[in-house]
Amino acid sequence: MKRIVVLASGRGSNFLAVASAIAEGKIAGRCVGLVVDRNGTLAAVRAERQKIPAIIIDYQGFRSKDEYETALGAALRSIHPDLIVLAGYMRILGPAIIREYAGRIINIHPSLLPAFTGLNAHRQAIEYGVRLSGCTVHFVDEGTDTGPIILQRCCEVTEDDDEESLSDRILTLEHEALPEAVRLFCEGRLKIVGRRVCISGDAA
Repeated sequence: MKRIVVLASGRGSNFLAVASAIAEGKIAGRCVGLVVDRNGTLAAVRAERQKIPAIIIDYQGFRSKDEYETALGAALRSIHPDLIVLAGYMRILGPAIIREYAGRIINIHPSLLPAFTGLNAHRQAIEYGVRLSGCTVHFVDEGTDTGPIILQRCCEVTEDDDEESLSDRILTLEHEALPEAVRLFCEGRLKIVGRRVCISGDAA
């Protein structure tokens, strides 16, 4: 059974989606910890309710990003994760951690990558005038939202959408897509071949 660690920064709704799927027996894994980067997150409260250990590594308590990354790396090594899931984690992981866990870190992003990377993806989509948007689960590399794509889910962007309404609709898709990607990883069905992720067995 795979050991899963989730990193989050805020509400933790995607963390909860993964934890709930595990509790329901849909994922052959165990969530052994939630790591948050600041105090007072709803994600940590949700972890406590799920009886999942929450580790708070407050970014503001470090003099530099390097010091924070050192502490984060030590915390991750102490948990021995098979998979690291970035679920609303609002920091860019440093190269040392990415290299240490290459092919074992996945992220959920609220756009159809490679479009609208980085912050404010919903605003970018609306301002650009796209007709479709959605979410992408991808492996993490050393770029920003540039890693190989595992799966995507899409929805229509309507003329009266604003950031909030589009965000709400895409968040529903995220809650489906992220647990599905975690399930596929834990079943050993994902293989990175160049820029592509091959999924063995039935299509996701």
